[in-house]
Amino acid sequence: MPMNPRIAERHAFTRPDTDASHDVHDDDLIRDTSLPTTALIGRLLIAAIFLVSGFSKLTDLPGTVGHMAGAGIPYPETLAVVAGSAELLGAIAIATGFLTRIASAGLILFMIPTTLIFHAFWNFTGEARLPQMVNFMKNLGIIGGLAVLMAQGAGRFSLDHRIRRGRARRRARREV
Repeated sequence: MPMNPRIAERHAFTRPDTDASHDVHDDDLIRDTSLPTTALIGRLLIAAIFLVSGFSKLTDLPGTVGHMAGAGIPYPETLAVVAGSAELLGAIAIATGFLTRIASAGLILFMIPTTLIFHAFWNFTGEARLPQMVNFMKNLGIIGGLAVLMAQGAGRFSLDHRIRRGRARRRARREV
């Protein structure tokens, strides 16, 4: 049963020309509503967060190590480099749309312990609690954006799309 076009996405539904011999199916009413430019902008904005964070971790390793050691993270020297590198590589992958779903999953796995360890607002009182809660909620929003990116993929303006299109063309040439 198709959704009511008055409450659904405006461009998702059309009124097909029908006659009595043509049954209207759900698939006849739905068309592609992807917005590749919007997807690219969203990817670049999400990538910017990780690019800046990863770069700052790697350019201020002593500060990053101190912050991680203060939070009780084991092997902070090694994990500071791993964290900064993961953020940089994840940002580049998301910005270019290369292995986007894998990069999104990796950054989600990175964000979960980071959020729980460094923004545990429930451990704070007074004025320190609110900024930690804001950062915790911000990170949940970023995780949500990464989850959508993981589910939907990078979109048309991405290396993933170009690779898929090239493979499909090669497969079509072999079949001919």
